[in-house]
Amino acid sequence: MKILIATDAWDPQTNGVVITLKNLGKQLINNKNEVYYITPKMFKTIPCPTYPEIRLSINIWPKINKIIKKIDPEVVHIATEGPIGFFTKKYCNKHNIKFTTSYHTKFPEYIYERIKIKLVENLAYKFLANFHKDAERTLVTTKSIKNELIYKGFIKNKLKVWTRGVDRSIFKKINGRSFDYKPPIYIYVGRVSVEKNLTEFLDLNIDGTKIVIGNGPMLDYLKKKYFNVLFLGKKDQFTIAKYLLESDVFVFPSKTDTFGVVVIEALAMGLPVAAFPVPGPLDIIGGTKIDVLDWDLKKSIKKALKVDKKDCINLAQKYTWENCAKIFTKQMYINQK
Repeated sequence: MKILIATDAWDPQTNGVVITLKNLGKQLINNKNEVYYITPKMFKTIPCPTYPEIRLSINIWPKINKIIKKIDPEVVHIATEGPIGFFTKKYCNKHNIKFTTSYHTKFPEYIYERIKIKLVENLAYKFLANFHKDAERTLVTTKSIKNELIYKGFIKNKLKVWTRGVDRSIFKKINGRSFDYKPPIYIYVGRVSVEKNLTEFLDLNIDGTKIVIGNGPMLDYLKKKYFNVLFLGKKDQFTIAKYLLESDVFVFPSKTDTFGVVVIEALAMGLPVAAFPVPGPLDIIGGTKIDVLDWDLKKSIKKALKVDKKDCINLAQKYTWENCAKIFTKQMYINQK
């Protein structure tokens, strides 16, 4: 089976979208499929305003026609709503090729966090609903996100929940602490930007050490403002796994993520997660033995310190990339030749 995945999100980004698509591809190949990607690396690109890590492709049409025609896929999945996604959709519609899409990112909320104009956020959702309406199915991360999108005008019967997984091969067992920070250690891993709501974590007056791993447009500003926080910048996955294993609480202050792959990675390391009761954390740990979600982040952290690490590991067991690929395979549309 030839499967084509079109995405505007790719290396050098290290976000949940890229992690998901790469691991999905590995599993699909393991299941004897041929997997092809159309990514920004195939085109000239410019940085996305306010989000320079995202490269916007600018010379796609008609080059993308030749790429898709040469691959001649039986399955087409459009993973993002950017230029590559748009022109892949255009090609499919023109040639009567059925396709699926996926919704990964709350870009309307990201825009609102920057310009604080509600009308623009609402218009962005109308654009997204229109983009996905031609898909046979649209894969979404959680039930909460599905319900939100129905309210925003997406077609209800086309929305299918598509969960995520953890690559446990990167987790190396480390006995005891290898660094000498004052405990408890509270850690955040991810993009350092306004939509991640980091200040609600960094403003907290709590005993111990706060660690932030990741890059982003707010990094320099936050470094200057929070001199008592350890900002470690971007790290490779093995170093991140080491810090997760040796920390006491993973703090996830974002209110705009659709899932949070890093949340289940932390849980797989036995690290309790403190977060707000919002989509993503609510779907993963809400109503479970390790549910410490609270609109007061400080209370959530205090409760997380009492969580049994074994319960975190047990909960994370159900999140596998094998299952992620299984759901994708069930929902993909096969065009008959």
